[in-house]
Amino acid sequence: MIKKVLIWVLAIFLALAAMIYQRSTGPTYEYKGYLEHAGEAYKYKLLRSHETTDGAKIELPYFEGANYEATLNYKRYQTEDAITKLDFQLEDGRFVAPLPVQPAAGKMEYFITGSINGKPFTIPEEGEDRIVLRYKDPVSDFILVPHVTLMIIVIIFGIRAGLSAVLDPGTMRRWTVVAFSAMTVGGMILGPLVQKSAFGEYWTGFPFGGDFTDNKMLIMWVVWALALAIIGFKPKKKENISRAAVLGAALVMTVVYLIPHSMGGSTLDYDKVDQGIDPKEAIRTGAE
Repeated sequence: MIKKVLIWVLAIFLALAAMIYQRSTGPTYEYKGYLEHAGEAYKYKLLRSHETTDGAKIELPYFEGANYEATLNYKRYQTEDAITKLDFQLEDGRFVAPLPVQPAAGKMEYFITGSINGKPFTIPEEGEDRIVLRYKDPVSDFILVPHVTLMIIVIIFGIRAGLSAVLDPGTMRRWTVVAFSAMTVGGMILGPLVQKSAFGEYWTGFPFGGDFTDNKMLIMWVVWALALAIIGFKPKKKENISRAAVLGAALVMTVVYLIPHSMGGSTLDYDKVDQGIDPKEAIRTGAE
């Protein structure tokens, strides 16, 4: 019993570590940093993803009484547009400047310049890449919540299955079935529904596009399907191949999972939009 508890603790710890890592990486998570004022550091979180219901409001900490100004500089992503400048304004106690709303998959690149009591600052710092924000259509919680929940189950039980293959082979089939089932429903059924709601297409991975997230999901599903096909539902006299298959699937899943989320995702091609093509027909995927 103690051994099984320790395996579960290790599985949950590894899964949480993987989820925290992925949560802090990738092109859609907030850009974080600090502004200094009066000897203290104030944290900011700048948006890199927003729904198409309105323009994304970029927010900075506000320093009352300071000689403080900031300007949002932005343009459409990967275009030759001139930079638009917009001053931050105090709004309901928040220091904000809005980006213009874009169609789904539309991206805006932006940076911020300003000064606090005569000391200039630039976010990101000069020489660094500008921040890129992508718009997406709203996704119903009835689809999104079970999708996210099942994908969490996949990483927890997938790692548990891999640990079972090494430390507790009698249970590895049970957890392999759970991981594969959760991946099938959460990844291969609900995942495309999320993609359709957010960007208008059910599937933009192989063989139709280069969306890294869809391709990651496909790889994980295939390795678990292969592992399940190899191990079957009943123990074998010699389990070495079965144990290797489950461990291999868990390792591949973990490595693939750690690739930042939303890389190579849907991007609006503004050249096509400017030619009069419907934005829904001007979305591309793949490495940029």
